[in-house]
Amino acid sequence: MLDKLKMLSNDLYKRASDTVNSAAASRVGKKEEKYLVALDIGTEFVKALIGKVADNGNVEIVGVGRAHQGLSDMQAGAIADIAAVVENCDKALTQAETQAGVSVRTCIIGIAGELVKGTTTTVRVARKDSTKPLDIAEMEKIINLVQDRAQDKAKQQLAWELGGKEVEVRLVNSALVSIEIDGYPVTNPIGFQGKDVVVQLYTAFAPMIHIGALEKTAQELDLDLLAVAAEPFAVARAVIGNNVNQNLSAILMDVGGGTTDIAVINEGGVQGTKMFGIGGRAYTHSVERDLGVEFSEAEELKVGLSTNQIAANKRAPVETALEKTAEVWVGGIELALSEFNKLDHLPHRMFLCGGGSSLGILMDKLEQAEWYKSLPFTRKPSVHHIRPDQVMGIKDSTGDVKDHTFITAMGLLRVGMDTQQLAGDDESIRDKIDKMLSV
Repeated sequence: MLDKLKMLSNDLYKRASDTVNSAAASRVGKKEEKYLVALDIGTEFVKALIGKVADNGNVEIVGVGRAHQGLSDMQAGAIADIAAVVENCDKALTQAETQAGVSVRTCIIGIAGELVKGTTTTVRVARKDSTKPLDIAEMEKIINLVQDRAQDKAKQQLAWELGGKEVEVRLVNSALVSIEIDGYPVTNPIGFQGKDVVVQLYTAFAPMIHIGALEKTAQELDLDLLAVAAEPFAVARAVIGNNVNQNLSAILMDVGGGTTDIAVINEGGVQGTKMFGIGGRAYTHSVERDLGVEFSEAEELKVGLSTNQIAANKRAPVETALEKTAEVWVGGIELALSEFNKLDHLPHRMFLCGGGSSLGILMDKLEQAEWYKSLPFTRKPSVHHIRPDQVMGIKDSTGDVKDHTFITAMGLLRVGMDTQQLAGDDESIRDKIDKMLSV
């Protein structure tokens, strides 16, 4: 089975563009491009947002589209049926383009799933000449070293999870968390002298089979793929924005149909991302199984419980079914957060987004249960949904982006803006460092 997957991965990779990087490099220089489209290909829905790019770097959402996915189109956040997903994406894109009145080709696509690995890697480099000021060339060597080590770590982790089978992976996102020179934290290392340079870098890697499927989807839709982004990273970018002085510390959770994606932000830097395969559909399946009904009816009962539109005699058995899955889900969160053991304490603010987080029992579990006591929280976490008006630098002019279910797609627009802005001619030193990290 794994051999067949590898053959499929190679085939998809050959038929898609050679790399996301080379495609992006040929496009980001087109300064006449004023529109971007973000495709959030979720397990339950495809969401398309068309953003009009302003000269000041802000984005105005001018088109919104959404299309439902079939039960077999996605598997644990990853594409399982390319043809069906292409059809669904086309429906969502058509809606968005009709509303916007423009046809947009430059796109950003999100990637999720349990095999997408995002973590922060720390590397200490002892410089031979401590009196020589750091320059761009030396920083590039250091960053390449960190990325190489992070890639090796991601491949080892995937091989362990897949029973020793090696999987080809590709870097999809990279962001600077912190730099210290001889124990002194700096935001811009260029020009500093010192012996020891410690770099913390967030990186996200995804299996080639997943990336190849996304590239093939973009190709079939006649879209120019500007970037592929790990979805929890996109949510983090949505919340952090462009404020270089942003010192936000928070836990962000995107609860989709097939997966729950977690990002931990500490003082404005992405410490890491974790994903596990429990989302909204797992709750529907629990109702389907316990009550012996079809999936569509189970979905109606699940949603009806949250909207108070459920028959009185159905409420108790539906609650019992959902409670079982909620217990497992909270256990998954506890396990994922326990892996952030390099932090002295976890942020006490939790922000949720995604359609799965609309289920009331999820919020109740996080707010009322004592799951957090085994983790290094300094106080009981506060739990809120992320509102669209909290996303930095992106505003909606359609009136259709109303709630937390569109946050991931808005974050993908932010990643697209980041990628395009790195192509500017007037680069600061920080811009040059960011360009080294772009993929």
